[in-house]
Amino acid sequence: MNSTDTPHTARPGAGDRRRWFALAIVMTAAFMDLVDVTIVNIAIPAIQRDEGATFSQIQWITAGYALAFAAGLVTGGRLGDIHGRKRIFLVGIGGFTLASALCGFAVNPEMLVASRILQGAMAALMVPQVLSIVHATFPPHERGKVFGLFGAIVGLGAVSGPLLGALLTEWNLFGLAWRPIFLINLPVGIAGLVLGRRFISESKAPRALKLDLVGVALVTLGLLMLLYPLTRGRELGWPLWGYLSMAGALLVFGALVAYERVKGARDGSPLIELSLFRVKSFAAGIAVHTVFGVGLGIFFLVWTLYMQIGLGWSALRAGLTGVPFSIAVSAAAGMSVQLLVPRFGRKVLQAGALVMAAGVLLYIWESERYGMDIASWQMALPLVVMGAGMGLIVAPLTDAVLSEVPREHAGSASGLINTVQQMGNALGLGLVSVVFFGVIDERLAPAEVGPAFADGFQHALGYVAAVLGVIFLLMFALPKRPAQHVEGAGEAPAMVEKERELVS
Repeated sequence: MNSTDTPHTARPGAGDRRRWFALAIVMTAAFMDLVDVTIVNIAIPAIQRDEGATFSQIQWITAGYALAFAAGLVTGGRLGDIHGRKRIFLVGIGGFTLASALCGFAVNPEMLVASRILQGAMAALMVPQVLSIVHATFPPHERGKVFGLFGAIVGLGAVSGPLLGALLTEWNLFGLAWRPIFLINLPVGIAGLVLGRRFISESKAPRALKLDLVGVALVTLGLLMLLYPLTRGRELGWPLWGYLSMAGALLVFGALVAYERVKGARDGSPLIELSLFRVKSFAAGIAVHTVFGVGLGIFFLVWTLYMQIGLGWSALRAGLTGVPFSIAVSAAAGMSVQLLVPRFGRKVLQAGALVMAAGVLLYIWESERYGMDIASWQMALPLVVMGAGMGLIVAPLTDAVLSEVPREHAGSASGLINTVQQMGNALGLGLVSVVFFGVIDERLAPAEVGPAFADGFQHALGYVAAVLGVIFLLMFALPKRPAQHVEGAGEAPAMVEKERELVS
């Protein structure tokens, strides 16, 4: 995703109001993507109950989206560079709207899973163009204001998504139950498609790289070979082919590295720029993003199942319970970037990992102490602590990772960071079958469901705390104080990463 490239077409002049309409359109698309992720999380129990979906299908409703998004993110950015960012954005928002309709009218869990995968693939075309279009449309002196607006949209999406999902599920509009959470995208997407054609200016990179289709195929194949057995393994009794598939995934990733090395030497357009991994801080940062994605993937799905199925809470109560977490993330993220990191550097990120781990451990203790009688207000303290820790990490992390990356690789590096974070998220969702469902008996009497889910929640959070400990150690390889980037090299990637991590 080479958002820093100079466009072929001229940037609209400062007096051209069209650029503000274009900004509103792409920001609305980004908001739609953000809200869609959190809306689905809160509606998962209703989908499971109404459609009779298996737990592995429930995992794939979320993991399938994350996997398709991760596999297509770099490709989507490259397609925008090659064929025009406006054109690919319109294809993406049109496809996202169509996929949303298919999700909303799905007749069975299998169709819903397939439609969610398509939706993730279309988001991978749409989302990378947002900041590329901003860079192509606004002069440097206006981008600070624009990215401030973008940050506000990110915070609004993080807070409003769960509430909107809860309200739409509870209201049961027209007897459609959970389906309006997807159908709400239709009028927004159609409006974005129509207005985008009129107000967004086209732009391309002057020397766009060619698509590495073999690299995309190897990444996707390796992830499927790893995630499918993890997700279905428990349900199928952990068959031998599952272990062979996961072992084979390592061979596929090895083949990917070898192929990317050859392709880089041959034409300079690999999917993954392997030379970046020679930069210590970048290699460590990629590991941090991947592991962080795993932890978030586990937590958010398990948390939703615990509140709604385990404790029997309504979707609205669960959504309201999560509001302190979202507010704490947004507040701490602002403080981290503006006040703390300039003074204390890497220590702020490491403190964030420890604070978030402390919140997780406090949550485990409260869940065990209060059992099935735990109240929403009792969850507020651990959620605020966790949110504060996450906020200290998410905003400055990408800048810290990119601070030692050569300018010519900034676009490739930022695309790779976003991709591995989403891959980690998909892996975490796959691991839910092991760390959560793996400790829950398949045949439970109604009275046993709540305590079993509470135990599974505590067990899964133990893994999340361990993941945060690993992240703390990996952060020692980050620069003590992130260096100043060349203008434009780091600001867009940082905002993209902040957007995805706030709602994963």
